[in-house]
Amino acid sequence: MKKRVMASTKIGYELPVEEAVLFSGTEAGFCYMPENVDTLLAEDSEKTLKRANGTMKSGHHSVFGHPSYCFAIEELPKIMAMILNNEKVYQTSEKSARYTKMQATGKEKELYEKWIDIFAKEIDKIYPVNPNITAEKRAFAINKKAQENARYLISVFTPATSMGHTLDLRQLNYEIHWAEDFIKNEPDTKFNIKLKEALQDFVNTFSSYKVDGLNTNAKQRKFSLLATRKRDEEFGENYSINYLGTFAELAQAQRHRTLYYEMTLLDKPQYFVPPVIEGTKLEEEWLKDISSLEENFPQGMLVQINERGTVENFILKCKERLCGEAQLEIAIQTKKILDRYMEETKNKKPEIYEYLKPYSNGARCTFPEYTCGKPCIFGPNGALERKF
Repeated sequence: MKKRVMASTKIGYELPVEEAVLFSGTEAGFCYMPENVDTLLAEDSEKTLKRANGTMKSGHHSVFGHPSYCFAIEELPKIMAMILNNEKVYQTSEKSARYTKMQATGKEKELYEKWIDIFAKEIDKIYPVNPNITAEKRAFAINKKAQENARYLISVFTPATSMGHTLDLRQLNYEIHWAEDFIKNEPDTKFNIKLKEALQDFVNTFSSYKVDGLNTNAKQRKFSLLATRKRDEEFGENYSINYLGTFAELAQAQRHRTLYYEMTLLDKPQYFVPPVIEGTKLEEEWLKDISSLEENFPQGMLVQINERGTVENFILKCKERLCGEAQLEIAIQTKKILDRYMEETKNKKPEIYEYLKPYSNGARCTFPEYTCGKPCIFGPNGALERKF
């Protein structure tokens, strides 16, 4: 076996679109290569460009997936990160709203700051005592958990997210086209009006990467996050399940690119109540405050989520989310799905039930083949019973 580096990412260098198209033409040459790589690389650039344009016109766009761009995107609304991340053809490193303090303005900022303080006080009351943790580290951990809960108040349209995002020339052009199509053809609901503004900003920001011919609508594709029809539930080798979850939980779930997710807005707004205040006098105050931000579509607003995939890939999700370090909402939801999966297959699909059974005893640290490299403060019994 031999190798040759055809192209690579270089920090600080922006590949001109013309060169990206030419490189794609070279890659297309593999499909018809009469001799060897040296012959292909030595050919006249006009011949390479002619091949690139020919494959583009024929709809053979896969060759344009070779040249990629690593973008640093700032002031990005959370919903745009979710739209992009749901397409799966990407690499991303996104600023965490769980671990960093979010920037907001006006009433949103006022309520965010207010609830960070409230959550910190409530979490402090029940945070496990550990003689090996200093008071300073304990306070730091409590504040992080407070931020994680308070971020439910931040709008999915607040331009507070930053991320490194890598995708190829073809996918970028498809996404620009889908954005333009959504802006032009989707109805002007309250949510869509805000989303169209974000999508237009995306189109404007990346317009210099548009290549005529790569925005074909032949396959009638659209952004995959926004559901276009109702999905039935099923449980077997493959599964499909519908449930309510927040924008924040859905954004976490999208990290599992082997699974498929769609969302639908509810007709009447509903909101997640963080377990640390659920059933207390603070619950009513929380619901009053978060519902006052309804027009902003806060991350704690519930949406209808459809999740689909194979049983093996669901277990991979369990290995990430059934943990004391995972976001609490998604940890609880994943356990509910596992319980439902087992219930639905116990009699109808006993082989699937038996496959799932070893993972049904609690957190991932109880899994037969899993070794935890960073034990949490809750342990296997408390990881899924915690309040924060």
